[in-house]
Amino acid sequence: MNQQRSGARVLVVDDEPEILLALRTNLGRHGFQVDTADSMEATLRSWARRRPDVVILDLGLPDGSGMDVIRQLRERGNTPILVLSARSTERDKIAALELGADDYITKPFSVGELLARLRVALRHTARPSSGSDAVFRTRHFEVDFERRCVRVSGQEVHLTPTEYELLKVFVTHPNKLLTNRSLLQLVWGPEYGSESHYLHVYVAQLRQKLEPDPQRPRYFLTEPGVGYRLESEEE
Repeated sequence: MNQQRSGARVLVVDDEPEILLALRTNLGRHGFQVDTADSMEATLRSWARRRPDVVILDLGLPDGSGMDVIRQLRERGNTPILVLSARSTERDKIAALELGADDYITKPFSVGELLARLRVALRHTARPSSGSDAVFRTRHFEVDFERRCVRVSGQEVHLTPTEYELLKVFVTHPNKLLTNRSLLQLVWGPEYGSESHYLHVYVAQLRQKLEPDPQRPRYFLTEPGVGYRLESEEE
């Protein structure tokens, strides 16, 4: 049984006809409504007309850069953007994520992985964002924003103010790949950006306090050279 939201509309953007056909066919088989575009102009036009639930975006387009597409879509709305690109350098990943992309998948890719990422993006947009009175839960720990309280297996644990602020950024952006720079600026301030050793220390402390096995993280995952992701559990 498929668990994604039935009939969700996906806009696939790529300048290779074979990729467009393959994704239209495979995603269609899994219940998605699929629109396609092969240029930046066609992408922006289709987005405005069809308002897709998710955009799958290649970075190499004949009339412009996919980076420009991310920038323009972010000026217009919060539609989840999954980059699907042959570019695999850390610089490209970081640039796309900092412009507002929600995830980054490199070619060649598996359809199974793409479907999993799509389902996460759809579940994230289908529920309201976390508010000050929300409770974020995993099977191992929970964060109660109203009480500013964190519990592991039902027992309250103490976090320092910085640990709590970092955790709050993670749990309000579940399953999203966050760059080192964005985490530093959100937690420590806009003047920070290159002090990645801060993150190494504080993520290690969160793992020590919240992970079932800190040496084999289940929740706080590292994307080497790029950043971190909080892997939440979707029911």
